[in-house]
Parts: sequence; C-alpha cells; structure tokens
Amino acid sequence: MVTRLHDLIGVSLRWLLLGMSAVLLPGCASYPPAPTVAASADYRYLIGPGDNVNIIVWRNPELSMTVPVRPDGMIAGPLIEDMPAMGKTPTGLARDMEKALGTFIRDPVVTVVVTNFVGNQSEQIRVVGEASKPQALPYRQNMTLLDVMIAVGGLTDFADGNGASVVRILPEGGRQQYSVRLNDLIRRGDVSANVDMKPGDVLIIPQSWF
Repeated sequence: MVTRLHDLIGVSLRWLLLGMSAVLLPGCASYPPAPTVAASADYRYLIGPGDNVNIIVWRNPELSMTVPVRPDGMIAGPLIEDMPAMGKTPTGLARDMEKALGTFIRDPVVTVVVTNFVGNQSEQIRVVGEASKPQALPYRQNMTLLDVMIAVGGLTDFADGNGASVVRILPEGGRQQYSVRLNDLIRRGDVSANVDMKPGDVLIIPQSWF
C-alpha cells in the first residue's frame, strides 16, 4: 500500500513538472543581447500630441502664442486653423507656418520652441511589467537603459530583471527583441549591462517565478 502511494505521488509530481514546463518554456525564449551603442547622432525631435509649442512671429506679437498640440496632432491660432504639427520637427513646423502666414503678412519669420515634451509614441520609451512606476517616457538624445530605470524608480521585489527584454523597431521595418540584464545593472552595479535606448523602444520586465 505504501509503495503504491509512493508510485502515485511520483507520477503526480512528474505530470506537475511537465505541466509547469509547458507553461514556462514559451516565456523563456532566448533573445540576442541589446547592442551597447544604438543612439543616432542625427536624431531630431518630432512634435507629438500633448506637447506645448511656443510660436514666435518676428515683429508680430499679436500672432505669437503658446498652444498645445491637440490629440489629433493639430494646432490652431490667429490666422491659422487646424495646422498639422504631429511628426514634424520644430523647424519644419516653423517653415510651414511661414507659408501659411505669408498669405496675410509680408515675409513672416517664425520660430517654434517646444515645451512640456510628450512626443509621438514613436518618440517615447514605454516601460511595462515589474518596474516600480511603469510609464511612457519621452526619449532624449543619448538616453540609456540606466536613465530609463532611474526614471521608473527601479525594479519591484518580484522582477526578473535579467529576464527583461527590449522590443525595438528596425530602420528597415519590422521589430527585433533584445535581452537586457537589469539585475546586473541595477543590483550589482555592472555598467557593462548598460545599453543605449532608441525612440520607440518598449522595455518589458517579467515577473520572477522564484
């Protein structure tokens, strides 16, 4: 009777382990390490919904204004209605405004300064999973993985930091997923685990099973 009970327990444990393997293995995919250097020297900020744009029209203070970029990516102001701003550089938007204002005033000179940066989704770095404060962050030039982790307050106690990954949009189209070592970087101070981030990156931090 005791022997049979041991056999039943052994069989049950084997089935339990097999079941756990079936659940866990798909989540244990191996990704290539993230490139250490990824920042682009010619990066230019693109305006997005939620940004504030300060528009200065030289010698025309009545046309100068600070306006928010609406959720549809448009701005509006004196003499200008529903001008697309989303996805443009500040310089590009200034040139478009000069063309539009040229109908009403002679040789307008426009300067656009962006404040309260939010940016397009393509300009943000989104952090999901076991970060202390998961959120979307506006990208800035030469931003690194360490900068991102400081902004989101580090890892939770349940994070599998070395199981984290970055999903990145490739220049030629498509996506690539890279592994990153957050435990080594944050908890062990291994600076070799620090890597460049790129606009549009999604950092995924899974929960530890143990």
